[in-house]
Amino acid sequence: MKKIFFTILALTAAVLHAAKITVTVSSTRCQTITGFGGACCDGAMCPFGSDTQPVRLLYGPQSAIGLNIMRMEISPNFIGDVVVPEWGNWDSPYDWKGSLPSAKIVKQRGGIVFGTPWSPPGEYKTNGTAQGGNSEDQGYKRGKLRTDCYDKFFLWLNTFLAYMKKNGVNVDAVSIQNEPDWWVSYSGCLYEPQDLVNLVKNNAHLLDRETYPGVKLISGESLGFTQNYTDPLMNDATCREQIDIVAGHLYGHAPLDYMKKSAVLAAKYGKEVWMTEHSVTDNVERLPNWHEQLLFAEELNECMLAGCTGYIYWYMRAHWAFVGTGETKYGSGNTKNKLLPRAYVMSHFSKHVTGSTRLDTKSSVSTGTNSAFETSAYIKGDSLIVMAIDTTKNAHELKLVLPVKVKSGIHLLSTGNETENLCQQQTIDIDEPTSELTVALPARSLNTYIFMIDNESAAIKELTTTQQPTPVAYYDLQGRRLDTPRGLCIEKLSDGTSRKKVMP
Repeated sequence: MKKIFFTILALTAAVLHAAKITVTVSSTRCQTITGFGGACCDGAMCPFGSDTQPVRLLYGPQSAIGLNIMRMEISPNFIGDVVVPEWGNWDSPYDWKGSLPSAKIVKQRGGIVFGTPWSPPGEYKTNGTAQGGNSEDQGYKRGKLRTDCYDKFFLWLNTFLAYMKKNGVNVDAVSIQNEPDWWVSYSGCLYEPQDLVNLVKNNAHLLDRETYPGVKLISGESLGFTQNYTDPLMNDATCREQIDIVAGHLYGHAPLDYMKKSAVLAAKYGKEVWMTEHSVTDNVERLPNWHEQLLFAEELNECMLAGCTGYIYWYMRAHWAFVGTGETKYGSGNTKNKLLPRAYVMSHFSKHVTGSTRLDTKSSVSTGTNSAFETSAYIKGDSLIVMAIDTTKNAHELKLVLPVKVKSGIHLLSTGNETENLCQQQTIDIDEPTSELTVALPARSLNTYIFMIDNESAAIKELTTTQQPTPVAYYDLQGRRLDTPRGLCIEKLSDGTSRKKVMP
């Protein structure tokens, strides 16, 4: 491993002196990161069923990748017994039980599982079917939730929670709707922003938080994380009390655009911000190249900079995702149930950034340096983490100015040159505690620098004490906000998390 690392350094040493990038990490705390994950499905949304190898490879602290959030579909069934086909593939029905085997493993490994409906039951809708209505066989009848069924919606979500709990899975969160702003021919349901406000304001109290304590409610997950779907829920006090996680997707909009704007009110009111679906280069008829993998790394990084607390990729298993499908038409590296390069790119974040708090950064590039460079930084216990991504052909020196002194460190490096281990590791030599040091930034690379903080540093007390979240609100077990909390309550904290607490 060391030989590989030193070979890379030797190849880049000739140009290191020509360019320097300086990253200054401040002690200003931003959001706390809940984690990273993927959807429990492949091939036209069918869940994995008894094939649990993808989640076994990807989830848990002992895995090479370290995912901890799993998304599953709440198909438009009743009590998991009525089978409803999906995506026009009428020979391949699905229902709630398809996600159970994988969900059990994720929970056993300490992970989070949540469900998203693509459509409520068809009989609740204006077009009488789970389909969105954007198809000739449905006469282009737009499928919306009937207003006279608003009071049934959360009761239906309760049946999903009951079914999963009965079968050994305590679901952590449920969403209102996948892409409420996208008219589709497959399962779908349209909502105007005011529809969601009316639904949540008048009916979300029916979500049974007493029977399923701690279950969180996720906003409608709009196609492009648009503010017109997120801000109305945050601006309404009643809706704000019910919504725990503001969510959306990235189709058509980069993270530092709409998502960042939508995160403003969410952060103000102590809500988490989850990016719950996107795929990068999913339309290529080949395995993604290394440049495309670095673009995925940049998306992850930009989501963190936008205020994201949870990032959930689309399929876990696809030739453009984390685990191979076995389809040889995409290339010889697409071995079924074998980790793909994109999984190792994800591991930089999922293994190390999960549970951390992001710190504000700024960077500057020396004159004459042509670099497409991105960075972010985090504190996690006694560790200070700096991420750095460079998509150019030139290597650089990276000068780090840190808010505390560090006494040791490791460099995790991915360059795409390896096929078996895309995350190499090397020790960073530090002679004595320092807050300024220079490290290597190889060409076309994803880098994670993890430093051990010197506890004797004068700045460490300020940095670590501000890390502790503070209470912002209290709720009873039915999810109703309490002005004067007493007895067993749900205490919501400033970092978006919540916990049970007995108040005097």
